[in-house]
Amino acid sequence: MASSSPPPKRRRKEHGEDTNDDSPIPPPVVVFAHGAGAPSSSDWMIRWKDMLKNALHAIEVVTFDYPYISGGKKRAPPKAEKLVDFHKDIVKKAVAKYPEHPLILAGKSMGSRVSCMVAAEGDIAASAVICLGYPLKGVNGAVRDETLLQLDIPIMFVQGSKDGLCPLDKLEAVCKKMKSLNELYVIDGGDHSLKIAKKHLQMMGLAQDKAEDLAIQAVASFVSRCIGGK
Repeated sequence: MASSSPPPKRRRKEHGEDTNDDSPIPPPVVVFAHGAGAPSSSDWMIRWKDMLKNALHAIEVVTFDYPYISGGKKRAPPKAEKLVDFHKDIVKKAVAKYPEHPLILAGKSMGSRVSCMVAAEGDIAASAVICLGYPLKGVNGAVRDETLLQLDIPIMFVQGSKDGLCPLDKLEAVCKKMKSLNELYVIDGGDHSLKIAKKHLQMMGLAQDKAEDLAIQAVASFVSRCIGGK
């Protein structure tokens, strides 16, 4: 499991200067959206939900199923834009339940794209967005960067170097154009689900869980800086 770091401290301004406040910032609430092909009950989602909760000291990691995948029937997902209102309702309920806690939006693949769309609408005050395998490339090969370029809140990408839906050179070019603070963490050899082939793991002398542990530590550090004001 990921190592745990202490929660960040508040920072306040006094006489125009930042000073440390010893009172800890309330732990974040995370709303974590699934990808297009598997529900929130998938092994992948459960594992990352647990990692996010432990690494971020989250008061809760809220997962849910989009309507098209509910009820045990597997159907093709609609366009991401069609999922925004439902996703936003889930977020608003989480915020109402934990009003004093920083909000972190997170998602796998399609869920990360919809999370960014929710954040870009402006009426959701998120502290950061965490994208696990962002699907930058559309079905027709076009780069889907419109939402990313609209964002003005911090965003972190965790991407596999062998993810066919997100060529790293294209994502890096988008990151340079974005107005929001952004960070990219690359899992060497990872695919769209961040899974590394056995041969590549052997070559690196690394295990899958260790590679994921390093990634979640990077996520925790990024979130800590975002909500801690450092």
